Amino acid sequence: MKSTNIRVEPSTSAPQLTVRLSSTARGARIARRLAGQQLAAWGIPYDSETSQAVGLVTAELAANAVTHGRTPGRDFRLTLLLLPERGVVRVEVTDTRPGRRPRDPATEPAVPDAPSGRGLLLVAAYAEQWGCEVRDAYTKTVWAEVVLPPASVSRPLSRAAAEGDQAMADPSRRSTLVN
Repeated sequence: MKSTNIRVEPSTSAPQLTVRLSSTARGARIARRLAGQQLAAWGIPYDSETSQAVGLVTAELAANAVTHGRTPGRDFRLTLLLLPERGVVRVEVTDTRPGRRPRDPATEPAVPDAPSGRGLLLVAAYAEQWGCEVRDAYTKTVWAEVVLPPASVSRPLSRAAAEGDQAMADPSRRSTLVN
């Protein structure tokens, strides 16, 4: 449950969802909803502890991207990766402010009476590990990995779940999933 700078390259066969969303409160809400829907498509029940943890982590990282990583007129990117060989779901949120890196709550505790600054404590509590990477001069990616339940790791991805990935990638079908 600590922040690290490990860079994990997803395998080309890892099921994933990548979507750009507006850097607004609505975009952050949609990110959370998409995360739950995508996990359900991958066979992880919407009301499971794992789905709720991924939803919370996604919501917090997306809210941080909107609040602290926003550049007017630029979107943020949400990527979800199902990595059963590692037993995790990886949530990545990429924003357009590489110079504004999140503070690590383990080394820089929140100010007790401050109106904000506790969100990454939730991420650290629900994620096995999390971190921040600056991959280029224009963006940064904050990521977190949430542990999958043992049954999900051993169960192969269903055909319906694989087709769900395609539905999420097709913009004409995605709008029906979000509403």
